[in-house]
Amino acid sequence: MKQVLRTNNMIKWMVVGLDMVVLNLLFFLFYVLGCDSLMPTGGEGIKELCLIYNLCYLFCVSVRPPILHLRKVRSEEIVRRVFMTVVCFALLAEISTGFVDKKLLDFKMNLLFFVLFCICLLFSRLNIRYMVKSFRKMGRNTVSVFFVGSAPNMLELYNEMMGDLSHGYRVKGYFNDTPSTVFPENIPCLGSVADVIPYLEKNNSKGVRQLYCCLTSDREGDIRDIINFCENHVVRFFSVPNVRNYLKRRMNMELLGEVPILYIREEPLRQIENRLGKRLFDIAFSSLFLLIFFPFIFLVVATIIKITSPGPIFFRQKRNGLNGKEFYCYKFRSMKVNAQADTMQAVKDDPRKTKFGDFMRKTNIDELPQFINVLLGDMSVVGPRPHMLKHTEEYSELINRYMVRHLIKPGITGWAQVNGCRGETKELYQMEERVRKDIWYVENWTFWLDLRIIWLTVRNMLMRNEKMAY
Repeated sequence: MKQVLRTNNMIKWMVVGLDMVVLNLLFFLFYVLGCDSLMPTGGEGIKELCLIYNLCYLFCVSVRPPILHLRKVRSEEIVRRVFMTVVCFALLAEISTGFVDKKLLDFKMNLLFFVLFCICLLFSRLNIRYMVKSFRKMGRNTVSVFFVGSAPNMLELYNEMMGDLSHGYRVKGYFNDTPSTVFPENIPCLGSVADVIPYLEKNNSKGVRQLYCCLTSDREGDIRDIINFCENHVVRFFSVPNVRNYLKRRMNMELLGEVPILYIREEPLRQIENRLGKRLFDIAFSSLFLLIFFPFIFLVVATIIKITSPGPIFFRQKRNGLNGKEFYCYKFRSMKVNAQADTMQAVKDDPRKTKFGDFMRKTNIDELPQFINVLLGDMSVVGPRPHMLKHTEEYSELINRYMVRHLIKPGITGWAQVNGCRGETKELYQMEERVRKDIWYVENWTFWLDLRIIWLTVRNMLMRNEKMAY
């Protein structure tokens, strides 16, 4: 175990050391090639500046340490961590140098420095990660793993560990009261559950071990004895809950006091800081739009609506929002006043649409009053599109997990819409696909994803890619 821990620590220190080398080489390169542009003072204070940059980066990388040594880590996680580290470093460096001399740096050159530094770090860390995986694939820095029990979910765990040897896991065998047909034949049965502790005592010096146990709770005594032994002999114990028989999906755990609870999905917007950030963005975005653009749009659109067809300017319809709560959704009226507005979905070449209404629907202008809903708090700029009450009632009976989309506020635009899932749903599978994308958004929300969806929405509008907008 000590050897693996030393190797992991060596990887972390090697990454930090290489980061510092990249930082100082890039700093030196900027100084040599562009001293006059980089430092208007002509090089005065260069040593102090270099020291400040090094200290600032060391602080940032200690707060967000590298994760290249982890057994399983996705490339996008590495990219995200590098980006956030460099952003924090840039902000801290700017603040720190401001205390020394506000005229010490040229802003454009400094911005270029941080961008290049981020690119260099990405290149460096992704290559180090590749080398670490190759190192483990060759059998170095591996972790010896033992299984206790042979439930079907242990086979899935085995496949996860051994499906890619670059993760560094090596399953040495399993303990079960009877030989199991679950595991491949090349995995030896090392004995019964009663043989676990004697085996570990006898082989305590043979490398690092992790023990994964899937015994049922009625064997509390055996489990407790194994845990106590592992805790006292530097063997990491992992409990594998037997939920895969009925839940073939990722589970998450949280503690309620000291009671562990498994829950089905991770919802980033359950966290109050994420909800607060999203709400502040909604208020700022909708306020700017309503104050700057909406008055002119309203004046033009309202005039045309009144001239072209009798009836109100706004169309107001009850829809389901957060937690299924009903609210009135606002739109510019695009149809003639009709009795089927709350029960019948708009279709292609719908005779109820006015000529100007058809144009508004194709350009999404009819949706713009929903920024009022956003400001009122019934909707968000980005989220699952709200459906009319009749559709919610019908589809909640036909589509499994349909109501999951109501765990967050509905949006003016959403992940499903920018991926082509909008307009009339003639077949059930079309709504099922829309719901799947809405649930994906609920589980994978980030502020950057919202910005991406807004950008894709604007791009689709400008490029007239909304073929299903009718």
